Amino acid sequence: MKLHSDSFPDQGVIPEHNAFARIDPESHVTLAGNVNPHLAWSEVPDGVRSFAVVCCDPDVPSKPDDVNQEGREVPADLPRVDFYHWVLVDIAAEIRSIAAGDYSSGITPRGKAGPLALDGTRQGVNDYTQWFAADRDMSGDYFGYDGPCPPWNDALVHRYVFTVYALDVAELGVEGRFTGQQAIEAMQGHILAQASITGTYTLNPRLHAL
Repeated sequence: MKLHSDSFPDQGVIPEHNAFARIDPESHVTLAGNVNPHLAWSEVPDGVRSFAVVCCDPDVPSKPDDVNQEGREVPADLPRVDFYHWVLVDIAAEIRSIAAGDYSSGITPRGKAGPLALDGTRQGVNDYTQWFAADRDMSGDYFGYDGPCPPWNDALVHRYVFTVYALDVAELGVEGRFTGQQAIEAMQGHILAQASITGTYTLNPRLHAL
């Protein structure tokens, strides 16, 4: 199974219009296009009954102490944790691509609706739901895709791993409001094949200039 994107090459930089935020010289960051990228897959195995898409950033700081703090930088050697940016399930077996902007175009304060989505698919809540939980202006359930917004002072360029899973079930065994981790757990034992591509992104001007 193979996966590619017309939005960015594997191991390439994710464009700003696919990100949640971009660099701003005055305020460090400002909101960006937040358009879900194009994805297309091929060489699908026999027996596929549905597909799922997951985007995960494995480079999120495990401690918030230095995050977005003036005069400090999040050290590159700080242990990192996963942050789910997109979980999309129940993609019909005959589908082989997702167009840019089909599932997200622009930022919706307090999140997007779900889990029901385009063409009978379902989307889980991404981890902005937890990130914005205490923010009076932004708190809510963030269903579907919301793009990169790494700390503007992180010494590490973040990786965003997009994976398409070919599954032997027509509907994934999750109900209601589900998370990326819950979707991954529900897929176990049902994955016929999978393929991934990785995009990179940083909001640190020092790294952006390299």
